[in-house]
Amino acid sequence: QVQLIESGGGLAQAGGSLTLSCLASGRTVDSYAIGWFRQSPGKEREFLATVSWAPENIYYQDSVKGRFTISRDNAKNTVFLQMNSLQPEDTAVYYCAATVSFPMMNANRFAYWGQGTQVTVSS
Repeated sequence: QVQLIESGGGLAQAGGSLTLSCLASGRTVDSYAIGWFRQSPGKEREFLATVSWAPENIYYQDSVKGRFTISRDNAKNTVFLQMNSLQPEDTAVYYCAATVSFPMMNANRFAYWGQGTQVTVSS
């Protein structure tokens, strides 16, 4: 079992930045890759980025490359998603999730999910 808790969401202005955190816990957390997804009303859940625990490998969705950065702190079992140059279309609920596969972009292959954190970007 892996438990995931997201934090760091909130309100940002267009052009601003936010950093989301995903705290992972569980006996075998280092056996899982962590991914970030987002979902806005009426849309499918969208893959953003994923990072493996060891060794650290990273994979991004092309649409967020150069604007979003995924990273991890092994000592704190935390994965971060730094988001820069935010735009209103980035408004969504952001989720982190755990999977045994890397790289994996299919949400159906992620076994564990956090509760989500809302990001709202105003124009």
